[in-house]
Amino acid sequence: MVHTREPGGTPLGESIRKLLLDPAHRRLSPKTEFLLYEACRSQHVDEKIQSALSEGKVVVCERFSDATMAYQGYGRGLDLTALSRVDRFATAGIQPDATLLFDLPAEVGLRKAISSKREFSTKGDRIEQAGLAFHRRVRRGYLALARRNRRIRVISVQPGSSPESTFDRLRQFLKDMIQREGLNEGCAKRRSQHRQS
Repeated sequence: MVHTREPGGTPLGESIRKLLLDPAHRRLSPKTEFLLYEACRSQHVDEKIQSALSEGKVVVCERFSDATMAYQGYGRGLDLTALSRVDRFATAGIQPDATLLFDLPAEVGLRKAISSKREFSTKGDRIEQAGLAFHRRVRRGYLALARRNRRIRVISVQPGSSPESTFDRLRQFLKDMIQREGLNEGCAKRRSQHRQS
């Protein structure tokens, strides 16, 4: 199994991540932000994800194309059709077998995100500092995407729940999904070959 993240995942991607999340870049336009995310994703797919899939490995990625639709589409208000077209080019058409969406109120999620890391400041990174209204639009966007796409599975997280209880629910969810859909390494290899053919 390969575990990776976006933005980031490669040396170039990690450099782009610093630009995207640094609060010093407050004047970054939504279009520029989107294109930087897609440049990062294109490198990520070409350098890491494609090769892992071709070797039959399962790839677990923290954020991918759905995050772009939610943040830059619903959050920033960019055209979803245009975003999808560029994203398909950047990813060579690769899509996850499943996207797990951990859902909780935006204000709770934002507070947890800021308190869990201090990468830039106690006020959070550039995206976390975008304001509660922005993050509420992002949440609504994720839920709208989930209603339209069965690949996106929503896992509701209670505001007071512990990380351990959330992890237990995740583990059971993944176990059920693997048994139900036959997602094992051999299946992943066949799917990657099918996507690349």
